[in-house]
Amino acid sequence: MDWFNTVKDYYDSGFYTKEQVAVFVQKGKITPAQYEEIVGEPYPG
Repeated sequence: MDWFNTVKDYYDSGFYTKEQVAVFVQKGKITPAQYEEIVGEPYPG
């Protein structure tokens, strides 16, 4: 599964919040850099 594109699509569509995207970093599905690319802010971790 392409986690980055899936999470990005859901975030862009308003289905995920920043906090929900951060969970994917915590679970190792996306990187902190990918988090920043998706939400436009540095990963808060």
